[in-house]
Amino acid sequence: MHRPHLDAPRTHSPRRPRTLFAAFAAGTALLATTLFTGAASASPANTAPTAPTPAPAAAADETAAGHRVVGYFTNWGVYSRNYHVKNIETSGSAAKLTHINYAFGNVTGGKCAIGDSYADYDKAYDAAGSVDGKADTWDDGALRGNFNQLRKLKKLHPDLKVVWSFGGWTWSGGFGEAAKNPAAFAESCYKLVEDPRWADVFDGIDIDWEYPNACGLTCDTSGRTAFRDVMAALRSKFGAKNLVTAAITADASAGGKIDAVDYAGAARYVDWYNPMTYDYFGAWDAKGPTAPHSPLTSYNGIPKAGYNSDATIQKLKSLGVPSSKLLLGIGFYGRGWTGVTQSAPGGTATGPASGSSEQGFEDYRILKSKCPANGTVGGTAYAKCGSDWWSYDTPSTIAGKMAYKNQQGLGGTFFWELGGDTADGELIKSID
Repeated sequence: MHRPHLDAPRTHSPRRPRTLFAAFAAGTALLATTLFTGAASASPANTAPTAPTPAPAAAADETAAGHRVVGYFTNWGVYSRNYHVKNIETSGSAAKLTHINYAFGNVTGGKCAIGDSYADYDKAYDAAGSVDGKADTWDDGALRGNFNQLRKLKKLHPDLKVVWSFGGWTWSGGFGEAAKNPAAFAESCYKLVEDPRWADVFDGIDIDWEYPNACGLTCDTSGRTAFRDVMAALRSKFGAKNLVTAAITADASAGGKIDAVDYAGAARYVDWYNPMTYDYFGAWDAKGPTAPHSPLTSYNGIPKAGYNSDATIQKLKSLGVPSSKLLLGIGFYGRGWTGVTQSAPGGTATGPASGSSEQGFEDYRILKSKCPANGTVGGTAYAKCGSDWWSYDTPSTIAGKMAYKNQQGLGGTFFWELGGDTADGELIKSID
């Protein structure tokens, strides 16, 4: 689930964020010959659109096919987290990225709306904090804030695309109203994304609806076809030259959130989906059992069937979503419990472990030294230090996930989010 940290500006409600090498690499071949064989094949979409057939999805850049690297950048990260667009460049991450998802725009009154005007386009950067070493100006009409910094970053990396993401955990409650008139919603989004002040910054729109026809922070009852109709309207309005993407649920359980929506029918309108293959487990179940929040595969004792990345990918493929339109999600953070006595997964706990911005949550950049990984399960890592138990991905486990992504023919990788990585981009440099 994509949820901002508690250091979001006061205009936001608090919302949680989304989130041995040799031995592991040796196991990759075994994984490829056992797990990967017999994967479900795609079948045609089982429902026809109710909206007029719009322009087809934008053609993928051939140099990025299968190798898309999409990283989320959060607008509230410029506050107490002190993570800025310039950090994308200085960490070396910009050179690895093919796309940035800018999170989040709001959804309210059936329309797309600005999420944080100060961070988005008003905050002034001095020369030291600016991507190109040039201070923002106060000239009438001059663009400032993250939008201007992203503009400067794109000038340094002309092939880099930026997509504006709308919704997220807190603001997904607005999609139900938007779904009542998809065309009007799409029109409002297009006008905002293509506003002349920053139209050159953005290359499309991403929809992060948590969750259509199901419950997240609030419960949605818009119906099984609502998401498909919204995506059809967005594609029709944004056309073939703009990207239209969506972050979607990873709940592959029987009768779960994937089953509640016509994701196969909507797939024809999107360039790709970002199934949120993380946050399967966490300390919202305060007493445990402990379990890795982003397992690649199932394992003996996993708390719930269908809660792992492979189950998510195989279910979406079996419904008819093409592999090339599925990206594998990775969390650049960990989730953890405290009051744990058992090192192996499956132990009891007394509550969430302490985190620097949120209980039960911590960035990888902090966890790698605070609580180093000392075990692996289901293709991801975990760590027991004192009475705390954490799970998170490392460069080693990301290598295994990349092998899976390549074997499955997926369209690439995405991650939540850039601010969780080390200052030198340790995790993103593990993505290929």
